[in-house]
Amino acid sequence: MTHSAAANTSRRRVALAVLAVATVGIGLVVHRGMSGAVGDIAGDALYAVLIYLLVALVAPRWPRPAVAFLSFVVCAGVELLQLTGLPREWGAMFPPIRLVLGSGFDLRDLAVYAIAVAATSLIDMGVTRVVGGSASGNATGRPPEGERPV
Repeated sequence: MTHSAAANTSRRRVALAVLAVATVGIGLVVHRGMSGAVGDIAGDALYAVLIYLLVALVAPRWPRPAVAFLSFVVCAGVELLQLTGLPREWGAMFPPIRLVLGSGFDLRDLAVYAIAVAATSLIDMGVTRVVGGSASGNATGRPPEGERPV
């Protein structure tokens, strides 16, 4: 990895971490201040955005579609885990776990996750292009002129 690519990856990680912290903060405000279907949908969307940001933070050079796919799989896996009743039991013992694992399965949540992850991925791709290309090369996916892949 070139120095420039390493710097881009570092900047991306910092930005993703800041956005993840902000998303948690906004999510807590939504959790406390909004109720009903709107609050539930907003919370689910923010949860999916957070998962996307965390996956991208761990794998900043992955293609955005791969980050989106894994993010949706994680969200769907957590939602499906709710069918077992385990998150509800764990939440009864340690209430904050409900913020991470939820408590009851809702099919609508899967649709919200898919839409939120797709939107986040599209925004990520757009921002990456505007800011100056991905960490792995330019918009064509090739290294900048004069650089060779390592």
